[in-house]
Amino acid sequence: MKKIDVMIHTGFMYTMEGEGLGFRRDKSIAIDGSKIIDIGETEKIKEQYQAEKEIHAEDMLALPGFVDGHMHTGHGVIRGVAQDIDNWMMEGMAPFEAVRSSEAKDAGSRLAIAEAVLWGTTTIGDDGSNMEGAIKFIEQSGVRGNVSVRVRSALPKAYKKGELYILDKKMGEETLGEALALYEKYHNRDGGRIKIRFGPQGADFLGVELLEKVKKIAKEKQTKIHMHLAQGTRETEQMIMRYGQRTIPFLEKMNYFDEDYIGIHLTDATKAEVDTVAAHKGNMILCSNSIGVIAGRVPPAQEFLEAGGNVGLGTDQAPGNNGHNMFSEMKATSCFNKIKYQSSTIMPAWKVLRMATIEGAKALGINDVTGSIEVGKCADIILINLKQPQIAPIYTVPMRNLVPNLVYAARGNEVDTVIAHGKVIVEHRVPQTFDLEEIIEDAQKHANIIGTKAQKQFEEINGRNALYMREGKL
Repeated sequence: MKKIDVMIHTGFMYTMEGEGLGFRRDKSIAIDGSKIIDIGETEKIKEQYQAEKEIHAEDMLALPGFVDGHMHTGHGVIRGVAQDIDNWMMEGMAPFEAVRSSEAKDAGSRLAIAEAVLWGTTTIGDDGSNMEGAIKFIEQSGVRGNVSVRVRSALPKAYKKGELYILDKKMGEETLGEALALYEKYHNRDGGRIKIRFGPQGADFLGVELLEKVKKIAKEKQTKIHMHLAQGTRETEQMIMRYGQRTIPFLEKMNYFDEDYIGIHLTDATKAEVDTVAAHKGNMILCSNSIGVIAGRVPPAQEFLEAGGNVGLGTDQAPGNNGHNMFSEMKATSCFNKIKYQSSTIMPAWKVLRMATIEGAKALGINDVTGSIEVGKCADIILINLKQPQIAPIYTVPMRNLVPNLVYAARGNEVDTVIAHGKVIVEHRVPQTFDLEEIIEDAQKHANIIGTKAQKQFEEINGRNALYMREGKL
């Protein structure tokens, strides 16, 4: 009998194998180290293995952990300051971001990652600058990290509408230097649990020379480019003012799109532009809640899928989206697209569940290690408590209602256990690798400082949220 680390006895399981969801009933999973080494009948697994930890989940549902393809975890400390307004970035977030210290940013990362893990995310697709604090917490928490280090040369300030960004070559080189340094230090850390990507913030935030340099270095380092792409009218206006071209035709001429390109949002992309990115085997991450709240739009994910591209889901940023909950993203993605196309069959529950797991992993280029429950892959698994009023009762004949209830009714607190890279990091809703109360208290301490420091610029900008404050609507 072989000694192993973990054995899970499941009642219901969706593996994401094949083209569907890979439903399995009454199977057990054997985990040793970071890997799934066997899946089979419970009695057979018990005969073959002796586990240090045995998890009885016969009344639960096992799923692959969620892959959150795009987050700005450092913004967790300025949650909820940039919604219901026209210019969310410059009018809403800018006063708070301008006075956010590096310590506050790290506190925000810890808060956002802790939240995501509690709601079942096992892959954090983070993006931003000054990322070492976030990476260190990813290491500590045990979650999988797919970290994009931001490269930009546009000087940070609250730009007015129609004002061209000021590009600073020195800043561009410094941010690229940070990306390279973190790549050398952390890429493939802990058996590949942490991956470092290069993150040009957007084509409007970099000059041509820096864009070309990032592309060349990413290829040399054999890593991915993770980049905001046609994310809104603001970007399109900047590109036309500077280059006389829209983003996607501009980048296509630079040969930017291939299987190593991860495009975020594509909110302002035309059908022809979507087809272009997909034809070059580029990938898309869709952040439905964020773009719905800050832009009132539905990005063209359905068109991207129809063009043969991979689409994963992300939660984006807490100032406008207000949370990092993949259950919420699945429901929003399905519902928003049904409304957009006036069709109840668009983006069915099973499809968005795949987008939150295996298809998200494909979009990030990590589907060889995560996104499904299969022998040989890393054990990134979550267990869902089915004894919750919002997802009860369970039907298995003549159809199974587990997936529709998960997508349209679950809230996230149904997640009982989270396993990442073979390690139990949440058990019975209790974090095992971090102190949640301490993280929340630390974030609040920094928020108190940020709010006081941001007040002057907030009032000078005098945006819609300032009006709401005066009118007692916030």
